[in-house]
Amino acid sequence: MAPPIPGSGLAKGLAVTLRTMTKKTVTAQYPEKQPELPPRTRGVIGLFEENCTVCMLCARECPDWCIYIDSHKETVPPAAPGGRERSRNVLDRFAIDFSLCMYCGICIEVCPFDALFWSPEFEYAETDIHELTHERDKLREWMWTVPEPPALDPGAEEPKEIAAARKTADKLAAAQQAEAAQQAEAAQQAEAQAEQEGPA
Repeated sequence: MAPPIPGSGLAKGLAVTLRTMTKKTVTAQYPEKQPELPPRTRGVIGLFEENCTVCMLCARECPDWCIYIDSHKETVPPAAPGGRERSRNVLDRFAIDFSLCMYCGICIEVCPFDALFWSPEFEYAETDIHELTHERDKLREWMWTVPEPPALDPGAEEPKEIAAARKTADKLAAAQQAEAAQQAEAAQQAEAQAEQEGPA
């Protein structure tokens, strides 16, 4: 085997450099050009506070224990006279420590009231790690960056909730039609009986 020509490696490297220099660049210059993120990007977690019932399910299921929730109970007056008072939980604090969060999404999946959502927002770096614990006001701001859910596949099955609602609506409509038909039939019978009794 012939020994390599001295400087051949340098020549190959320069050839690659020259070929690359003639091509159009594909590097997106961030932050001048923002990246186009897919709709299901796991950036940060947004909080829809109105839906939160302080059930603590998200905090209990979090494997990193990075969700902090504080609440207190308030007494609600009866809705009708003679009713009894009820108590409800009021959210005081909802914070997520993103220095501990591993973005598994378990909290979003287990929330039974759709209070937590993925936001594609990712520009939340801080100079101090302690400032990565974001309170509910910041989580609320991120809620408005949550994209609309993608449209359903036209060939997919109908969601169970919509199917159940449609079934109930169809039953109600059928019952109303049957009642209207009975009323019309009763009116016809009454009219026919009145015609028979009229000449007499």
